[in-house]
Amino acid sequence: MHNTGGVGTIRAYLRLMRVDKPIGALLLLWPTLWALWLAGNGAPDWKITAIFIAGTFVMRAAGCVVNDIADRRIDPHIARTRHRPLACGELSVRQALLAVGGLLAAALILVLQLNREAQLLSVAAIVIIAVYPFTKRVTHLPQFMLGVAFSWGIPMSYAALRGTLPAEAWLLFAANFAWTVAYDTQYAMVDRNDDLRIGVKSTAILFGRFDNFIVGALHLTCAAVLAVIGWQRDLAWQFAACLCIALAFAAYQQVLCKNRDPEKCLRAFLNNKWFGAAVFVGLVLTVADGH
Repeated sequence: MHNTGGVGTIRAYLRLMRVDKPIGALLLLWPTLWALWLAGNGAPDWKITAIFIAGTFVMRAAGCVVNDIADRRIDPHIARTRHRPLACGELSVRQALLAVGGLLAAALILVLQLNREAQLLSVAAIVIIAVYPFTKRVTHLPQFMLGVAFSWGIPMSYAALRGTLPAEAWLLFAANFAWTVAYDTQYAMVDRNDDLRIGVKSTAILFGRFDNFIVGALHLTCAAVLAVIGWQRDLAWQFAACLCIALAFAAYQQVLCKNRDPEKCLRAFLNNKWFGAAVFVGLVLTVADGH
């Protein structure tokens, strides 16, 4: 039964937008902050930074609502998602569409304050968000599409601050793409049994018994590309130290996922917020103004 008003409906909307689960916003925020710090040479314009931080939370919320609309008939069959507002009937599709409209309107207000180059890239972001929820029906690589979606703030950040997209922006994009596929594969490992039962595709299913090995390789790839950026920028030793700390978190995640226990795989996925934070601390400590 759909809510018609009151505190219950407000709470349902907040859950629909995952306000109660900020991990996704953090995983989207960290690479955006990486890009802002590098593109701004350690001193990014604070107005643009504020716009991107707000945009991160708005677009993540919009993506969650679009995803739940697309998955409203799948979610009731998966233990982790059966209590989502659309899956259990707390909200209607119409209410969810209104939420998407409001969030996209807020995003438009934010993006109109950026330059034309960033605005053009934002159009692609909308397309990616709209397409992503449906990829799991046709390919085992929905995590690759999420990798693009969660990396799109990187070229947008460079465009907003510099008006161009240097090679460094695409290196950072590649690093974050690898990291996103890694942690979203861990997330998919939580639902693997349910997904196999109902026919939903994922990299966790595609990788099979090599899942942990590939996730580890992706974490290493991310760190290696970040190390190349650090070398090109001649960043101080603190950046290398923070990359080692990030890899220590990745190693801990391997331990958690060793036996593929769903609860521990979820803990591993959540632990990635510290991987992203470690990289950002390294950039803050070493990317100097003007370098």
